[in-house]
Amino acid sequence: MKTFRRRVNTLLTEFEGSAAGPGKVGSQKISRAAFSGGGSSFPEADGLYAEYDQVHERLTSLSKMLGHQIEAMGIAVHGADVGFDNLEDDLRQRFWAIQTKVDREQVPAGRERSSEPDERGGHGSNKSGAGWS
Repeated sequence: MKTFRRRVNTLLTEFEGSAAGPGKVGSQKISRAAFSGGGSSFPEADGLYAEYDQVHERLTSLSKMLGHQIEAMGIAVHGADVGFDNLEDDLRQRFWAIQTKVDREQVPAGRERSSEPDERGGHGSNKSGAGWS
């Protein structure tokens, strides 16, 4: 377990320092002007930028979620090694904070985010389709 935990911690460190890390993904953003220049009215470019912006936001969110899940896995592995009840309070609280955040942000495939609770008490819609809309 200790070897596996070291591997998970190494993975988390490498992920956070890579181009896929949340800080780097979030900072790699293209401006609206890059799609057709500054003040020109070009509806297609506006639409393309709106889609790009939405995808960029989701990629940044997914990158953050992946980092959190890797961190939670490291805590869980340590808990399996020493016993979850024997974990330090701050690690236990961090684990459950990550789990709660991931559960809130997770959306079943084919469902879009909504502020209205669905029939199971979660948030989404009954619309189906590819990805979130």
